[in-house]
Amino acid sequence: MDLLQELWAFLRVRKKFWLAPIVLVLALLIVLAIVAGGAGGLSPFIYALF
Repeated sequence: MDLLQELWAFLRVRKKFWLAPIVLVLALLIVLAIVAGGAGGLSPFIYALF
């Protein structure tokens, strides 16, 4: 949680709000990769998205 607070403070202070969507998409892809690795029955459906 501390990492998210520091990231938000960095974005706010440095006026780098354009980085927020990039970080969000990367985080969603990481979560999807973790779910795809652990879900044997869902793999065909997740792979169909790509």
